[in-house]
Order: sequence, then C-alpha cells, then structure tokens
Amino acid sequence: MMFALFMLVILAVTGLIWLLDSLFLKKRRAPGKAEPVLVEYSKSFFPVILLVFVIRSFIVEPFKIPSGSMMPTLLAGDFILVNKFTYGLRVPILNNTFIALGEPKRGDVFVFHYPPDPSIDYIKRVVGLPGDRISYRDKQLFVNDQPVPTTADGNYDYVGSGLSMISARRIQEQMGDKHYDTLIHDDSLSIDGEAVVPEGHYFAMGDNRDNSRDSRVWGFVPEDNLVGRAFLIWWNFDDFGRIGTRIE
Repeated sequence: MMFALFMLVILAVTGLIWLLDSLFLKKRRAPGKAEPVLVEYSKSFFPVILLVFVIRSFIVEPFKIPSGSMMPTLLAGDFILVNKFTYGLRVPILNNTFIALGEPKRGDVFVFHYPPDPSIDYIKRVVGLPGDRISYRDKQLFVNDQPVPTTADGNYDYVGSGLSMISARRIQEQMGDKHYDTLIHDDSLSIDGEAVVPEGHYFAMGDNRDNSRDSRVWGFVPEDNLVGRAFLIWWNFDDFGRIGTRIE
C-alpha cells in the first residue's frame, strides 16, 4: 500500500510539471533554449510511471513471500504474481471496488491487507465464504459441519529456524475442484475453534496449518481488504525449478 501511495505521488508530481511546462513555461522560454532538467526528466518518466501504476493497480502485481506459513504451496523467497482484477477493479490506495467482476472462491490463494494493520499485506487460502460455518478441531477442517476431504501424501521435510530439520505430514485437501497440499505437525498443538463468517468477510488459513497466524487468531478478512488472487510463481533465487509454477 505504501509503495502504491509513493508511485501515485511521483506520478502526480511528474504529470503536474509536464502540464505546467506545456501550458505556461514552454511559452516563456527563448527559442532553441533547452528544457530544464526537471522538466526533461518529468516528461521522460511520467509515461513509464503511468504504465507501471496502471498495471500494478488494475492488472497484475508482484509480491515476495516472506515466511513459511503457506508451505508447501509457497516457500519463503518465492516471488509471485497476483491477479488484481479477479475480485473486481478497485480504486488505488482507497481499495474501494468500482467495477465488480468476481468474488473469492473456496480454495483460492489470495493476498489481502492484514486486518489488524492494513499497511501490511498477507497471503493465505480462502476456506470460508460469507455465511459459512468454519470449524477446525484435531487438525481437521470442517466447512458447514462437513469435513473437508483429505488424502495422506507422505512426509514433508524442510529446514526450520536454527537450521534444524523439521518433518511434517503432507495432507492433500480438496475444496470443490481445487486440490492442494497442507502440512500437519503432530507435535504441535492444534489451533481449534469454530465461527460463522459474517457477510462481506472471508475466513483465511495458511497451508502450513500449525505454523500460521490466520483467521483462527486475528479474525475475518473484510471484503474491502482484498488485493487479488495469487496465480503464478515467477521467480525464486534458490530454486529455479519453481519458476513458472502455477499456484493452486
């Protein structure tokens, strides 16, 4: 959000300088006199900044994954692309929808402004829609009192903090037509609870179920906080094989 505000300010400043020069300053310069450096740079950068601002605001925006809360789907260090128009076109900075195009579906991986602090962007998976009753108990997810279908898929070993090796159970969940993997740590306490999702809100959970601060901890995601749906890993410095992986 802060970067978008910064870009908007730079866009406004360079555009204003270009406009003032075109309407007033240019007429006062002597014939053949070079443009001031500030005017020259503003005219050069304004179209580029405008293009980037439009793309990031309405089409696609890059993000970097900072933690392992979405493992094994997303790893810390993944650079991802987020579709900005899937959930409707929104006014930059204010984030109000002005053209409704779609809504989150169960199983979507989505980016949103963290409800306790909207200046921070979070990424989780949608597990509950408005009106859904969501329960999580004994490491099993229930939607409207029905257990989400799961299939055991072996173990998943990874390096945790302090370079220690951690082993978890890989469990594949199915929500509608979406299949995705989650991690379960049998030696961790289950973050249990039950709630009904209010209108205009969503229930979000991380795929790394026992290592994720999500709606079980801080509550629901308001519709006004939505940023977009994550759909592609476009870069990872540590694992080139992840480049081009679709996010399911």
